[in-house]
Amino acid sequence: MTSTTRTKLGVIAVTAMMLLFLGVGVISAIQFISTGQLIPVLIGVAVLALCGVGLWFIVTELRFGFGMQSMARQLESEGGLLLDDLPKTPAGRYIREDADAEFDRVIASADPNRWQDLYRVALSYDAAGDRGRARKTMRAALHKFRASNR
Repeated sequence: MTSTTRTKLGVIAVTAMMLLFLGVGVISAIQFISTGQLIPVLIGVAVLALCGVGLWFIVTELRFGFGMQSMARQLESEGGLLLDDLPKTPAGRYIREDADAEFDRVIASADPNRWQDLYRVALSYDAAGDRGRARKTMRAALHKFRASNR
């Protein structure tokens, strides 16, 4: 089984568990609200609000993931994906110095107005171990990608 298949199965499993949890939460919230007493009603409303936040989070992350897949497919069809040929440790992590050198090369040639370049910069951030900037840059790339495909 490929790592992509395992990742997709993992996403499906976690999403299904989260939706099950949200369903139980909504049922519990309705039961609390149906008592008509102040404290249980407030608890029920709070649980419904938390379920709403959870559902928003699931939808947002799934849209992000699907968007990343769409960008990767388009870049692949254009021949613009970076080769994953950086040396790795036995644990599968990139060797920091090599990832940093690749990052410097990618960022030096990047045009911040092109989603393709932002996508590659985000991958380079990730390879260099900066996951926060990688996600932020990938979100910017996704925003430009969606704007260019409207």
